[in-house]
Amino acid sequence: MKKVWLVWGVGVFAYVIAVLHRTSFGVSGLSAADRFSISPSVLSSFVVLQIVVYAGMQIPAGVLLDRYGSRIMIAVGAFIMMSAQLALAFTESLPVAIGARIAVGAGDALTFISVLRLVPQWFPPRQVPLVSQFTGILGQLGQVMSALPFMLLLSGPGWTFAYGSAAAVGLLAFALALSVIRDVPPGADVVAVPAGAKEIGRQIKTVWMRPGTRLGFFSHMGTQFSITTFALLWGVPYLKSAQGLDSATVGSLLTLSVISAIVAGPILGILTGRYPMRRSWLVLTIMVASALMWTIVLSRSEPSPLWLLTILVIVISVGGPGSVIGFDYARTSNPSSAMGTAQGMVNIGGFLASLIVIQVMGVILGHMGGYTFDGFRVAWMVQYPVWVLGIIGVLVTRGKARRALAAEGVHVRPIREVIRRNK
Repeated sequence: MKKVWLVWGVGVFAYVIAVLHRTSFGVSGLSAADRFSISPSVLSSFVVLQIVVYAGMQIPAGVLLDRYGSRIMIAVGAFIMMSAQLALAFTESLPVAIGARIAVGAGDALTFISVLRLVPQWFPPRQVPLVSQFTGILGQLGQVMSALPFMLLLSGPGWTFAYGSAAAVGLLAFALALSVIRDVPPGADVVAVPAGAKEIGRQIKTVWMRPGTRLGFFSHMGTQFSITTFALLWGVPYLKSAQGLDSATVGSLLTLSVISAIVAGPILGILTGRYPMRRSWLVLTIMVASALMWTIVLSRSEPSPLWLLTILVIVISVGGPGSVIGFDYARTSNPSSAMGTAQGMVNIGGFLASLIVIQVMGVILGHMGGYTFDGFRVAWMVQYPVWVLGIIGVLVTRGKARRALAAEGVHVRPIREVIRRNK
């Protein structure tokens, strides 16, 4: 039993460091703008390219994961990100810096789905939804590391020391992954996966055609993108420049974001495991709540009070653990031999939406004079079409998934009937 938690714990640590690498540029965005003398649109391109690579590599990463296993993928991802952060620590060249962030996206793409795959391999089925939630929310401690110690190092010893320190802990994650992580428990069988190009192509098509996979994709898209956009780039400039908060308060709000996810994650995990046929209602509630809170904040013609910004951060942060429900759809809709591919497809959803929102926000801010209150007020409205698409996608694919279940003899009672019977 100790071996189970050790393997999982090292995987989670590697994911924590990956999130640190992923979010470090978000908290250093204004410093990067000064260091490389770049505009908001160019600044956003750093993160957009990082996410383009991350999202674009999800299906290849899933296929590689099915073939080579979690241990190799996590270790390779950690090494790539460590090397990229080390390069970013010392360079003052804009092309090199952009290349480093692209490499971070590539290494990051290999990490989360590889850690998540360890969970059904090492834990019994009833524990998988809850442990998967813990995997996602504990990984967000990397955001705390970027919001507090990394930001302090950035404002104190400076850019090179901060990014060099991030590279150092990346090296530790690489070493631990190679030495501790194993793909399956001792004595367990390793499932064979397709080897040829045709077989792989056929598997990718088959996985995507399953309604549960697409339901996971749209669930991930609609829940995750808002907090990802906020944490990866535009949250810190927005809170500082548009809302007038100081660095300490901003750091506290980012920390609160992670705490909110940690609190919400186990609750969502328990509900997902106990009511698997009602997972979509959790997803839809999270989308609507996030859209509602942004509407309240953006409707104001002046900076919001701290208490309102606090509620905003708490609500949108639930989208992080909420997006993990998408991976649960992938798990329950696909065989273990295609798990990596399915999880990669789901993971594309939120990050594809995030990169579009991040890029368009950068363009809008550039046209409206920079990091102003009015500029951000308009820029954040880019989120609404994504929520609409996510909600429609969930409703449509949920219907197809339920019809597929009905064809197998499993009928899902309407929610109104469940409520009426429980009265």
